[in-house]
Amino acid sequence: MADFFNHLLFGIYPYIALAVLALGSVFRYDREPYSWRSGSSQLLRRKQLIWGSVLFHAGALVIFFGHLVGLLTPIALFDALGIPHGAKQILAIVAGGVAGVLAFAGASLLLHRRLTDPRIRATSSFSDILILILLWVQLVLGLATIPVSMNHLDGHEMVRFMTWAQGIFTFQSGSAEFVRDAAPVFKLHLVLGMTILLLFPFTRLVHMLSAPIRYVWRPGYQVVRSRKLAARNG
Repeated sequence: MADFFNHLLFGIYPYIALAVLALGSVFRYDREPYSWRSGSSQLLRRKQLIWGSVLFHAGALVIFFGHLVGLLTPIALFDALGIPHGAKQILAIVAGGVAGVLAFAGASLLLHRRLTDPRIRATSSFSDILILILLWVQLVLGLATIPVSMNHLDGHEMVRFMTWAQGIFTFQSGSAEFVRDAAPVFKLHLVLGMTILLLFPFTRLVHMLSAPIRYVWRPGYQVVRSRKLAARNG
């Protein structure tokens, strides 16, 4: 039974989450383009939002790209560059720990603001609150993995997760076996991370996929006329 759930959660569920992430995002952008926004509540309460947003986004960006590079870079490339697995493990602990604390502090401010301010709470949807709570819990789990990682400074544990992630993205069967004996906190961290990807298209997180690239080549300047001038010209 344990092997079945391990295969279900770490061999099948990743593909379900990634498929819903990709197809759900395309479907939402096509069917509900006006809902594709961050839904900022800055006008309702600005100061705490700025501090929380800056801390959260700064930490989250480091964590995101750190996981992306750390998990999906071929192990052979690190070996070819002469980067020991232990050194990579220590870098992940230090950089991930600092970024995690920043993101956790920011998420805590944002969550407190959204739950305790009556006006912001009234304008928040269920998905707004849910995804923020899940991100907060995910950061807690991520920080909780650090003490466990300190017992594996040889980098062997990290190599297992790299092998699992790369096996999933290259459609290799049996990838779930690489994380079968991982510590429970790591497994919870992975499952919640995949769940966040699953819910991604249905929340305000979709704004992460947007970038104002079109403004780089937009034709000409925007002409703004004063109200008096517009009234005079009819």
